[in-house]
Amino acid sequence: MKLVRYGRAGAEKPGLIDEDGTVRDLSRVVKDITPAILSPAGLKRLRALKTARLPVVRGQPRLGCPLSGIGKIVCIGLNYTDHAHEVGQPLPKEPLLFIKASSAISGPSDPIVRPRDAVKLDYEVELGAVIGRDGRNVGEADALRHVAAFCIVDDVSERAFQLEHGGTTTKGKSADTFAPIGPWLVTADEVRDPQALEVWTRVNGEPRQRGDTGNMIFSVRQLVAYVSRFMSLRAGDVISTGTPAGVAHGMKPPRYLEPGDVVEMGITGLGGQRHTIVERAARR
Repeated sequence: MKLVRYGRAGAEKPGLIDEDGTVRDLSRVVKDITPAILSPAGLKRLRALKTARLPVVRGQPRLGCPLSGIGKIVCIGLNYTDHAHEVGQPLPKEPLLFIKASSAISGPSDPIVRPRDAVKLDYEVELGAVIGRDGRNVGEADALRHVAAFCIVDDVSERAFQLEHGGTTTKGKSADTFAPIGPWLVTADEVRDPQALEVWTRVNGEPRQRGDTGNMIFSVRQLVAYVSRFMSLRAGDVISTGTPAGVAHGMKPPRYLEPGDVVEMGITGLGGQRHTIVERAARR
């Protein structure tokens, strides 16, 4: 299944994408797409629906983040060999973890706002693994059973905030609109192998990133198990699994995003995102 939330920001309704790519309304079935819906029982209930009987959503509604109530976004740094090389860093011996603030979440076509004083805005297309079952100290053999769905995450970054102002990575990753998610959640049963997906990014039509999740240093299975050693994983958490080479920061010279730029990205079977970069309005 492909689960979506559609409508104006802050008032999204639950829906799903049918076999023809049409948005169907789920409002009479569930109040929202929440972590509880991602439980085995919740997904079983949705799979039993006769999709053709669900109301069609007319027009082309805005799609929001496809999951309400995300608890935490755990991001993985330097998880592709080519990306580590392009930024001049050694390959990590263990996954590098940081947290992205949930206040950064936005929809898959919403504008990305360049914060005040930002000068090095960057993009990172990433596979997001959405947790559907709580877990702690999960074994690798059972790790994928805790993943209910997959999605696209754009790990938007402000490199100056991240690297030039001391402290941790999180401050360069958590501004408003820095976590576009979607366009939809694809349930895990429809993703045959999360390590066999192509990922890509274009900026103003120019190819920038092109990679394959098979080139991750640490697989989704390994990451779920590893993260659960250090913190409880809760239904609705998202693990953003890292990005391949081609980020603006790794180019020589760097080619950071500017207002007016259009960023597009996608992952095999998970749809695509499209964002325009805008400047934050100055305070009066």
